Amino acid sequence: MLAHMSSSDRSIRDRVRLLYEGRSKRATRFRYGLLIFDAVTIVFFLATATLPLSPALIAADAGVAAIILADFACRLWISENRLRHLRQIYVIVDVLVLASLIAAPFLGQGWAALRLLRALRLVHSYHLLKDLRRDVRIFRLYEDAILATVNLLVFIFAMTALVLVLRGGQEPGLETYVDALYFTVTTLTTTGYGDILMTTGTGRLLAVGIMLAGVGLFLRLARAIFVPAKVRHKCQDCGLLKQDPDAIHCKHCGRELKIETEGAD
Repeated sequence: MLAHMSSSDRSIRDRVRLLYEGRSKRATRFRYGLLIFDAVTIVFFLATATLPLSPALIAADAGVAAIILADFACRLWISENRLRHLRQIYVIVDVLVLASLIAAPFLGQGWAALRLLRALRLVHSYHLLKDLRRDVRIFRLYEDAILATVNLLVFIFAMTALVLVLRGGQEPGLETYVDALYFTVTTLTTTGYGDILMTTGTGRLLAVGIMLAGVGLFLRLARAIFVPAKVRHKCQDCGLLKQDPDAIHCKHCGRELKIETEGAD
């Protein structure tokens, strides 16, 4: 009986793993569904960031938390090395988001801003990236620019949440989520209007971190936009991953390439 249950458990586990990692159309639709869920929850968190924690909002947060928890549990269950899985940055982010959804009704709106850390999961799944490269030509052509834009937006959301949690109410003029977002953007762009200032050592170190990381992300985005776009197509001889969209031969080894285009059969 126990052996039968163990075999049944393995079968279910294999099916769940195939949904997250498989190549079937069903698995691809499932991963796109997760991407849509992530995008919708981020929009929801942004739209409600400045709203008071009403019973309806708390109930909506609980529903989102239940889905995130189910996804978290499934990923952990199918992982071959669960300890290593738990150390991954996006898993830690999920734990923080879950904690913020649970604790926000007791700790206040500032901690609720940590929900926006969920944005760190956008488009960073290896299997999802493969799906997008295969199915979406625009993503193949402008992958670097799209990922650089997503990373910059995610950084802004994450830093805004941290600024509000760590310094909200402790620095002059820094009281709400909008204040934290305003400070983050003006600091990141080194505009610095001066109407919200960090007066403590902790706050100033946080501002320095935002400026340093923000400049790097801006430079990466600018490079992705202005440097000629490449498409991801691996050369079978030398392994060069990125080619010019109209390339016929690999620039590195000269092998003939067959890059898929909209006009290809």
